[in-house]
Amino acid sequence: MEKRVEKRRIVLVPLPLLGHFTPMMQLGQALILKGFSIIVPQGEFNRVNSSQKFPGFQFITIPDSELEANGPVGSLTQLNKIMEASFKDCIRQLLKQQGNDIACIIYDEFMYFCGAVAEELKLPNFIFSTQTATHKVCCNVLSKLNAKKYLIDMEEHDVQNKVVENMHPLRYKDLPTATFGELEPFLELCRDVVNKRTASAVIINTVTCLESSSLTRLQQELQIPVYPLGPLHITASSTGFSVLQEDRSCVEWLNKQKPRSVIYISSEGIESLPEEVSKMVLEKGYIVKWAPQIEVLGHPSVGGFWSHCGWNSTVESIVEGVPMICRPYQGEQMLNAIYLESVWRIGIQVGGELERGAVERAVKRLIVDKEGASMRERTLVLKEKLKASIRGGGSSCNALDELVKHLKTE
Repeated sequence: MEKRVEKRRIVLVPLPLLGHFTPMMQLGQALILKGFSIIVPQGEFNRVNSSQKFPGFQFITIPDSELEANGPVGSLTQLNKIMEASFKDCIRQLLKQQGNDIACIIYDEFMYFCGAVAEELKLPNFIFSTQTATHKVCCNVLSKLNAKKYLIDMEEHDVQNKVVENMHPLRYKDLPTATFGELEPFLELCRDVVNKRTASAVIINTVTCLESSSLTRLQQELQIPVYPLGPLHITASSTGFSVLQEDRSCVEWLNKQKPRSVIYISSEGIESLPEEVSKMVLEKGYIVKWAPQIEVLGHPSVGGFWSHCGWNSTVESIVEGVPMICRPYQGEQMLNAIYLESVWRIGIQVGGELERGAVERAVKRLIVDKEGASMRERTLVLKEKLKASIRGGGSSCNALDELVKHLKTE
């Protein structure tokens, strides 16, 4: 009788926020397709509740406690403290089970306690970034700053507008420090995030053609392999993948609209519309709680995407060839908006106090004017480059193959 070959086990540790959880599951799906077995530990309180089952994934619940509401930086710091001991116990139990040893722990860069546990238990570990390579380079820059000196220097207009070395067009005032409360705790978080400890590699949900210079700089700074595997939602063959229940009724409405006549607006789950605004929108539009975003972006009637510019949404929009109106809210979204407008030239930023005239002008530029047509052409060029990256011989396909070889030798 043929002996059953056990699949090598990989432990994935996502940050329990939707925008981080989804690409981590997509990474897991890509690795399952390459023959690995995936284990996902999640806290009892701090987890993403999913309406979808994940065949091939083994979810394990580990003890934790509810977080106190003390801002995003404080919550992340607290999460890392309360999860470390129970995660260590979980890994020790897994190591006692029969079968192959754990091939690797892959953890979200903001779940950095995993690096300390892996180091103590002498396990291979990789860092996974759901954000851009540019954001990771910015974190490296921020981790070296002195908070007091930085705040004093930033009072000078010339310093604010100084371009970060080798990071054109980013200026020091563009570094993602705003909206996170006091500066020093945020810089300390950056130091924890960029501390690679014993990590063997970094995996990023990005594409070489979008971030070639940032990826090169990151590789030079980290001195370990960097694997850009994006766009993970197509690398993992998970186009229909959604953690939340999608309302597809909007697709029927889109079917009745003219080509490129609709602006898709997403609040990315952080906002709700007043009732009077909803009534006004329903006269000419359609509202759903959670749309099948990839399907909507790929619909012929959609001519633009109004977004906060989270990285997942940005990549999905480019893959579907849809230019963007950028209304960033915080952190990495600000960086993405700058690159969309000034580097890739496929987006229009709407900044400052939001008023009707600014919205109207942005929509007209994108849908009616020649400027919008040029943006659409550039987006379609990038679309083809991103899709080529995951095909045989493409940069992301090659990076995934190299990652699999690396994992099998650990």
